[in-house]
Amino acid sequence: MMFKEKTKPARPRRASGKEDGFTLVELLVVLAIIALIATLATPQILRYLDSARVDTARAQIRNIASALELYYLDNGNYPATEEGLGALAVAPSSANRWNGPYLKGADGLQDPWGTSYVYENTGAAFAVRSLGRDKKTGGEGIDADLVSD
Repeated sequence: MMFKEKTKPARPRRASGKEDGFTLVELLVVLAIIALIATLATPQILRYLDSARVDTARAQIRNIASALELYYLDNGNYPATEEGLGALAVAPSSANRWNGPYLKGADGLQDPWGTSYVYENTGAAFAVRSLGRDKKTGGEGIDADLVSD
């Protein structure tokens, strides 16, 4: 009995000078498709980003309002407008039963657009406000002010 050697099948030869890869036209078509997708997706992403910032500002305002309520329970009044939100982090001279800090880093507290929150004490109540994306009083839609309840 004779054993035959197994041979590997011969690979087809390529024409000389030709290499595997993409042509310039194929690359340009792929880049055009990617650009089209990016153009369609970008406005939607920016809308989500704006609504996320509004939601973040609302949540921060609720947290600040809660800290102000704790301050009120301890001291019997809200911090004066002049004392600002800093009274939640460091005891002001007017607070006789301060039991804080009620909010860490309240001095530099900023809204998602990089503007400091505005605090106003009217005596019986308070207001915490974010000026919104336009950083101006008033505005509509995404530029509207956000105010505590």
